Amino acid sequence: MPARRKFALRLPSCTVRLGERTLVMGVLNVTPDSFSDGGSFLDTSAAVAHALKMEHAGADWLDIGGESTRPGASEVSAKEEIARVIPVISALHGKLRIPISIDTRKAAVAEAAIAAGAQIVNDVSALRFDPMMGELVRQKRVAVILMHMRGEPGTMQKRNFARDVFRDVTAGLRAALKRARDAGIAKSQIVIDPGIGFGKTYRQNFELLVHLPRLTVLGFPLLIGTSRKAFLGATLGGGHSPVPAGERIWGTAATVTAAILGGAHIVRVHDVAEMAQVARVADALAAEL
Repeated sequence: MPARRKFALRLPSCTVRLGERTLVMGVLNVTPDSFSDGGSFLDTSAAVAHALKMEHAGADWLDIGGESTRPGASEVSAKEEIARVIPVISALHGKLRIPISIDTRKAAVAEAAIAAGAQIVNDVSALRFDPMMGELVRQKRVAVILMHMRGEPGTMQKRNFARDVFRDVTAGLRAALKRARDAGIAKSQIVIDPGIGFGKTYRQNFELLVHLPRLTVLGFPLLIGTSRKAFLGATLGGGHSPVPAGERIWGTAATVTAAILGGAHIVRVHDVAEMAQVARVADALAAEL
């Protein structure tokens, strides 16, 4: 395993050092239909309490989303997304000490979130869905996460899968980086994500994890999100009934370890306290390789 490259990610309020240790991104879904915790944090006070709990448990930043992008999910209007997430971001202002990212494909939602205090845009469409997103990121000088997704959330697991998943992901991320470059977004504002579970077969997800070091050729920090995903439920179920999302923590831990040993700079997780421990031990292992 090659040594993990170090990066400086520029946010409006600070510069985040990536690569010295793995950063843990805590997931906060303010949605009724997310695959793992949909409906749990629709109430603003419950969402705020959970956000503060994740920070206390070791989250390095918080990812807030108001639209589920699970397989088969329907699109939500920008108005509805804003109504879900902005009260939470606003209520966390002055309370949360870690950066907030907004998980959205829509520039209008991102703009409202940035005005409320978000400093990172986590765009699962990698600037494809909304032509205004790249310009917004450039103007506001926020960081952006460019994720590979084959298709759209509603259909991504129903379309033909790539024959060569690594080639497909690499080509998709190169195209995303070109969109970012064309929009004038600085290299120091960009993180890439191969999109585990987004238009890939279960086996392809494992293949991507095994070959993560090959993505270093792109020259950007790497985020990996495997937490509680369906491929883990199917694997843990042994070909029978999938293990429920809430019971996939140890499967998640195995993939978080693999991701870190493969060079991931950030891991996106639901179970922050447990995965912060996993990250610490995996970092110690990586230091000896």
